[in-house]
Amino acid sequence: QVHLMESGGGSVQAGGSLRLSCRVSGYTVSRVCMGWFRQVPGKEREVVAGIDSLGRTNYTDSVKDRFTISHDNTFNNLLLEMDSLKPEDTGMYYCATNGRSICWFPVRASEFNTWGQGTQVTVSS
Repeated sequence: QVHLMESGGGSVQAGGSLRLSCRVSGYTVSRVCMGWFRQVPGKEREVVAGIDSLGRTNYTDSVKDRFTISHDNTFNNLLLEMDSLKPEDTGMYYCATNGRSICWFPVRASEFNTWGQGTQVTVSS
């Protein structure tokens, strides 16, 4: 059974940093397509970043050069390093997988079938 659990969210001021973790069980994190998504009330869930078994990564334009997605193979975690945070980065952040080894970038939320419960990120100006 596949289970995902996010942690690391919180409240920071603009310009600050956070690191999100997604503990993965049931899959080896480096062998499947995984993504980070975020959602704010009243809007659709949007992709933030994706990574697959080849180590290929993809980012939405608004977070390029500020966020980094990676694998933590020691603890089978998916990580999202977020620097230079902006108020518009505020939202509930979710990790997800579709169980495939390769991501077809840019990934879409509708392609993913296993989700964590989310962790809230709030960036104040």
